[in-house]
Amino acid sequence: MMQLGFVTAILPELTLDEVISIGQRIGYRYIEVMCWPPSKADRRYSGVTHLNVADLSESHIAAVRKKLSDSNMAISGLGYYPNCLSHNHEEAERAVEHLKQVIAAAPLLGLTVVNTFIGRDHTQSVEANWPRMLQTWKPIVDLAEKHGVRIGIENCPMLFTQDEWPGGKNLASSPAIWRRLFGELSSPNLGLNYDPSHLVFQKMDYLKPIRDFIDRIFHVHAKDVRVDQHSLDDYGTLAYPNLYHRPKLPGLGDIDWGKFFSVLGDAGYQGPVCVEVEDRAYEASLGHRVESLAQSYRYLSQFVPV
Repeated sequence: MMQLGFVTAILPELTLDEVISIGQRIGYRYIEVMCWPPSKADRRYSGVTHLNVADLSESHIAAVRKKLSDSNMAISGLGYYPNCLSHNHEEAERAVEHLKQVIAAAPLLGLTVVNTFIGRDHTQSVEANWPRMLQTWKPIVDLAEKHGVRIGIENCPMLFTQDEWPGGKNLASSPAIWRRLFGELSSPNLGLNYDPSHLVFQKMDYLKPIRDFIDRIFHVHAKDVRVDQHSLDDYGTLAYPNLYHRPKLPGLGDIDWGKFFSVLGDAGYQGPVCVEVEDRAYEASLGHRVESLAQSYRYLSQFVPV
């Protein structure tokens, strides 16, 4: 049975215990826990460390499990979304090494899902990125298989602003590329953390891929998006997407969530669906961000048994 959760990145100033308590109070059953290495964030929603996988003692693991159990909640997966193929090779190497730590940590917590990006050198074409992608990702996928971990690649193109132009910083942005990834990396442990919002602003069908890739959907993000046609008419599709689209809370954008959950359920998905808040209208304070989680829960509860 599908159940609702949320991505902890929206509450960076709180401890994991505090995040769990908020989730319990609202009614959520899952959290996707952010596992960035403790550091300064280099973009919005990054650099959030609710679980430091480089410093996991048995006592800490036991305390986290007890808090979750007492709160009737669970972790849907560990989240770390860097660029493992950055044109800055030192950055890419650091990202790869930490991602491997996150993968190794997952089974210590009784988890089987780690969510991330494939990455991309945004200055190069897909074809130019491909050999390096295979060289980088084959060992990561092998490690995931060794630990019994499924890697959910979020389908975000990471192409929103000038610094991500022209190619974006995540290769895995379209069904054609997913097919190639799954074919050439050839592992049942590589799949999707499916976010429909990233298909909407690319003018793509966000329902068909559910049917086509259901066996590869390991995790789902619930984020809406509004495409402002008047801005798109002014700037065009070749402009930076942030000039014509806005991430929104579920129900405040262009996604038909009734159809989304209908197709998702009919296709056979029974995993967590985690709200990912990136709506600037709710970012003025911690109180606003907590309310955004509560509002999202109230809205999505009409589609998912709670």
